[in-house]
Amino acid sequence: MHSQKTSKSGLSCKMVLQAVGKVLRKSKTKPNGKKTPAEEKKHYLEPEYTKVRVVDSDLKELVVLPREIDLNEWLASNTTTFFNLINLQYSTISEFCTGDTCQSMTACNTIYYWYDEKGKKSKCTAPQYVDFVMSLVQKLVTDEDIFPTKYGKEFPNSFESLVKKICRYLFHVLAHIYWAHFKETVALELQGHLNTLYAHFIVFVREFNLVDPKDMCVMDDLSEVLCTPLPPNAQQNHVTER
Repeated sequence: MHSQKTSKSGLSCKMVLQAVGKVLRKSKTKPNGKKTPAEEKKHYLEPEYTKVRVVDSDLKELVVLPREIDLNEWLASNTTTFFNLINLQYSTISEFCTGDTCQSMTACNTIYYWYDEKGKKSKCTAPQYVDFVMSLVQKLVTDEDIFPTKYGKEFPNSFESLVKKICRYLFHVLAHIYWAHFKETVALELQGHLNTLYAHFIVFVREFNLVDPKDMCVMDDLSEVLCTPLPPNAQQNHVTER
């Protein structure tokens, strides 16, 4: 079951995620212009963008398992929150991610294929892939037998493997947003929130070995930059009410 106990680390983690979610929900303005081809320079690696974050917190400290919280409780709480925020982040650019603009689910030189419950492999458009991901994850995190919320209910033996599956899929969505929709994200002035969400997610999955490094290598250049703390004098964007 999800624990009712909280710690300073747990509260700080929750505050960071809530801050990102709050501003994402406030974003209503949409950028003008057509989507540019993905096969361009990795604009998301340019210093003017990578230095933009919304928090100063040490993300490593935020993801460490608090002593009084069960590991599965911690994984369940964070995985559910990351699912909600990544789904929200994608929704800000979803109108630009269509079957015409994104005919396959790509990130860098990688194409992600969908595998159904029977293991059948199929190529689909990016919006179809993301819909499959979000529908599957929604089904899992709301299943009381997998993500129990009632007192005394145990997590299934397969819980860790399911969390790993969820995190791998969520990584694919984040990677696609950067690769194919970063310009729209910048036009919406949400790059700081995307950077913070991505860095927090990567630090979390690394801490608990939830995604194979081979699966994340397509974004290693970005992960190296964003998971490195900014120097004290670096300029940051902080969450503001708009």
